[in-house]
Amino acid sequence: MTGTARPEQADGEGSGAFLKCFGRQLKLFRERAGLTQAQLGARLGYGEDMVSAVEQARRIPKPELVDRADEVLEAGGVLSAMKEEVARARYPSFFRDAARLEAEAVELQAYDTHIVKGLLQTESYARAVFAMRRPLLDEAIVEQRVAARLARQVIFDRRPAPVLGFVIEESVLRRPLGGRQVLRGQLEQLLLVGRKPNVEIQVMPLSREDNAGIDGPFTLMIPKGGDQVAYLEGQGRSTLVAGREEVRAIASRYGIIRAQALAPRESLDLIEKLLGEL
Repeated sequence: MTGTARPEQADGEGSGAFLKCFGRQLKLFRERAGLTQAQLGARLGYGEDMVSAVEQARRIPKPELVDRADEVLEAGGVLSAMKEEVARARYPSFFRDAARLEAEAVELQAYDTHIVKGLLQTESYARAVFAMRRPLLDEAIVEQRVAARLARQVIFDRRPAPVLGFVIEESVLRRPLGGRQVLRGQLEQLLLVGRKPNVEIQVMPLSREDNAGIDGPFTLMIPKGGDQVAYLEGQGRSTLVAGREEVRAIASRYGIIRAQALAPRESLDLIEKLLGEL
């Protein structure tokens, strides 16, 4: 089975409309309770600015904030019932199914050719990547996407630890997206993550004359209790591939890519070398 998600442009409208609806509901319950934004923020343990931003759909509240607001405002479960959809709104529609699988993955392997994998990105690198999208994303959307991307990185601290592997083209590690300082921070991040016992980072060197990954980037995931799936993404669209033969072919390709890339230790040595050149 292969599923293709709609483009990101359509997604932005749907997510924004839902968040505005949630914000209006929060405001109605707050006003019914006779509380100002500052008073509600104090009871929730957040600032007035956060309450205002959520009501105006400029910030996406964390699940615990939604549950606490439902309790404080005696909303009878109305706000909490929207919690899951609010959390999903953090991501563009084309990525939501993949985000759910990623969160459940016991094994994840990825090959990237153009930018550093989202799971590995620093805050500065992620912000730079989102800010250079064309057409330009609204500043509030950029901040939402950055926060969502960083939140996904809890996968590195999960127990039991999932098996994680990443193969990155050397050209990606030389491309100074956001500037040299942003790249420096990103390379340092890769070194830190790459030393985790459940993570392997490999670099595909520019000198390779044979590269099995010429068809482009992809991610392979095995969710808990499920079968391996492949995720493909490009130009604001995505495809989840679950057909056994298709996934087997992609997994076989990844095995060849790994064999062609530098070994993990050699890869970290190269990253350290590139860091020293900045």
